[in-house]
Amino acid sequence: MGNTIDPSLYLTTANTQTDTNAKDRTILGKDDFLKLLMAELKNQDPLSPMDNKDMIGQMAQFSTLEQISNLASSFEKLLNMEQQNQYIAYSSFVGKNVTYHKMADSNDPNGEPVVQEGHGVVSSVRFKGDSVEFVLTDGTVLEPANISEVQSSPENNTTDKT
Repeated sequence: MGNTIDPSLYLTTANTQTDTNAKDRTILGKDDFLKLLMAELKNQDPLSPMDNKDMIGQMAQFSTLEQISNLASSFEKLLNMEQQNQYIAYSSFVGKNVTYHKMADSNDPNGEPVVQEGHGVVSSVRFKGDSVEFVLTDGTVLEPANISEVQSSPENNTTDKT
């Protein structure tokens, strides 16, 4: 009996394209690593088996790979929770009167940008990709960094000029 690998253990293009995870299959995952390890154990030379140190090293690598995968999954869940918390926090700006500073292009092609200052009431908050935008009642769109002051409501923004 020769040292041949069972053809059912081969990773074919057809199998990688129909994976249920539909992730980029250019990187081997823990299932692929386990298949390779099992194929190596199944087809090793009985007169010269794998060294115990090599076996322990491969098992440690497999365990490390599994823990890194678990950690990545946990980070993804944490990121999703943080995005939800941001949305909740930013939604508290709706109905608030804000003062903002926003950079605008100068009419002079060689001129420096002009800083616009304004006031307005936040009518909505929207997520655009990974960023947040505030839309004022007059249609002005701001980023969180543009807002320099927040008042509790539009009625509280009146000042006594006596």
